[in-house]
Amino acid sequence: MADTVPPPFTIVIPGVARGKGRPRFSNGRTYTDAKTRNAEAWIRQCAIEQVGHLHLECPLSVEMTIDVVVPKSWPKAKREAAQIGELRATGKPDLDNCFKMCDALNGIVWKDDAQIVHATISRRYGERPRTVLTVTPL
Repeated sequence: MADTVPPPFTIVIPGVARGKGRPRFSNGRTYTDAKTRNAEAWIRQCAIEQVGHLHLECPLSVEMTIDVVVPKSWPKAKREAAQIGELRATGKPDLDNCFKMCDALNGIVWKDDAQIVHATISRRYGERPRTVLTVTPL
């Protein structure tokens, strides 16, 4: 009997997206900074609460959408343009560093992030800051 492929699922991570920090070096040791460790713990907690320990071992496609809030200091016309998608959300953190935070889901959602064979990452303006991951087993 052939293995069945699980259906796609979504994980929503509330809060401002954080890119993975660079490794730090001290006393001949390499370590991850506290902000990155805390962000990875939050991502793991959200995933476990929403989908549990799936530990998938198949090829995966991942879509990451990062919603950022329009700055309150912007004029009304510019805020409205951003909210309807006429203005693109640019700035920090870098999208590639945000995607590296998927390492936090190793051993929880999937065995290893090397299973991701297709990925799309986008940043847009939204009502509240959050990151939405849609995972499609292939």
